[in-house]
Amino acid sequence: MLDPNRFRTHVARPRGFAQSYVREGEGGVPLLLVHGWPETRRIWWRNVAPLAAAGFDVLAPDLRGFGESDVGPDGFHDVAAHSRDLAALLEALGLERVVAVGGDLGGAVIQDLSLRFPGLVQRLVIWNSLPYLREAMAGLRTRPPRESSDYFVRQGTDADALARELDTPEKRRRYVATFYGSRFWGHPGAFTPEEVDFMTEPFADGAKLRAGFGGYESAFRADTRSEPALLGPNPTHALVLFGPSDHVIYPDFDRMAAKVFPDHVGPFLVRDAGHFLQWEAADVLNGAIRSFCRDLRAGA
Repeated sequence: MLDPNRFRTHVARPRGFAQSYVREGEGGVPLLLVHGWPETRRIWWRNVAPLAAAGFDVLAPDLRGFGESDVGPDGFHDVAAHSRDLAALLEALGLERVVAVGGDLGGAVIQDLSLRFPGLVQRLVIWNSLPYLREAMAGLRTRPPRESSDYFVRQGTDADALARELDTPEKRRRYVATFYGSRFWGHPGAFTPEEVDFMTEPFADGAKLRAGFGGYESAFRADTRSEPALLGPNPTHALVLFGPSDHVIYPDFDRMAAKVFPDHVGPFLVRDAGHFLQWEAADVLNGAIRSFCRDLRAGA
């Protein structure tokens, strides 16, 4: 399970840099799995094989600046850049329509992908991510607890200084490990020490950890955005899940998401799961995707 080479690694260069990905189940219903921060494609290791066996053509890339993918050559690591990367990758692989799945940054990227490239994303599966419509969400709890947001401000406004402090592979991995443990993003005990080691290993690379901060910088500074992200009302048919053990996401995420996606199934709360729902509740997520896409699989 924790073998980084469990699935064959492929590399494509549709946007001028090496983007790594795993692909299993070729010929099935195209299913795009998009990780968040601080994650890589490894966060999907409990999903790839079961979903491929269920009839999906499973594609799990490392976003630019993460895992085995190169840092973006243009210096951008924002939602729109990731979205355009994925559209180019899908085109290179000949995939014209996909079901897109993601939480955290990945959830924002697939929202943008579905709006920026109409018709490309057939359905969305989303949890613990970034939907926000100020007027529609009036009265909802749309901000995480203040004590949980210090990392966001530091990474978004003081990224260079933070990167200089994390000046060894060990320091970088210890920093990232807190998001899997003491910061309570996941349900208590969701990750064993061995699993935390597995997830943090790719973040030992200083250039890539610094690149990952770019997503946070883009929330504060326009010059760090390749272009504005598209995160408005979304007509795509969506399955909305929520891991309520998450101490960093908006307390009313489920109600917020229901307003962003008018054509939605759910929202469903997943007991004893938090931010990393694809790992913490893998069987639940795998089953939900199978059910949500039953008609697509029948016609594949």
